[in-house]
Amino acid sequence: MTTTTPTAADFRSEWAVWHDAHEAARASAHGFLAITSIRWLTGTPERFDDAPGAWSTSEAGPVVTLDDGESIEVDGVAVTGTHRFGPLPERSSTTIAWQDGDERVVIEVARRGGSDVLRPRHPSNPTRTGYTGTPSYSPDPSFAVAAHFEPFDAPRSVTVGSVVDGLQHVYEAPGVLTFDLDGPRSLLAFNGYGDGLLVLFTDRTSGVTTYAANRSLDVPAPDASGATTIDFNRATNLPCAYTPHATCPLPPAENRLDVAVEAGEQLPA
Repeated sequence: MTTTTPTAADFRSEWAVWHDAHEAARASAHGFLAITSIRWLTGTPERFDDAPGAWSTSEAGPVVTLDDGESIEVDGVAVTGTHRFGPLPERSSTTIAWQDGDERVVIEVARRGGSDVLRPRHPSNPTRTGYTGTPSYSPDPSFAVAAHFEPFDAPRSVTVGSVVDGLQHVYEAPGVLTFDLDGPRSLLAFNGYGDGLLVLFTDRTSGVTTYAANRSLDVPAPDASGATTIDFNRATNLPCAYTPHATCPLPPAENRLDVAVEAGEQLPA
């Protein structure tokens, strides 16, 4: 059986396909660039200029009360009057739709840091319509490094800060990734998508050529021996790099790499 080693051209081509898809998702009609505000709900009903109804919350979860002539779509069904969302799990989100004249608006109802929030997503938001893309370092195979996952005896709950003062996030960390990048390094890993892992990190480029607060990276699930690959070329900015209406987590202290990771996304244009 003959095996083929990917060439540098193949590596760049695969990265370009991934990058184009990532940019398209970021700039989609109802992506985070379309968010027009973040509203922290309280027990007192409030109306907002970018969403219908009067919104409030309690231990029973968020509630919206719509005036006559107002309606929203919940799971594709038109809803009028009062709608109760029920208690939302931490870091969960649900979405509803609202027809605002000719514009279809998606409204995210979410729970972040123990609070319920509302984030309307208008496709006409200037942050989205004016978006011209995010510069990135040229893809470099030397920044796709072999890594070993070392699991903890039991997952650990790790509390990290947020770009919002006073807000904290709690993540489950199943273990640590070790690797070599101009010397031995390690990153605390959180549970990611599917069986994969998620790392949040800063490095010597942070605040210079890359976003100061953090970058995010999805890591493929390790195999039975713990082997995986960390491809820093796919390090991305979190929403807080583009909008003030984000609640992004900050990296844990362990994930401040003392090396310049000149790969992945740079400061937004």
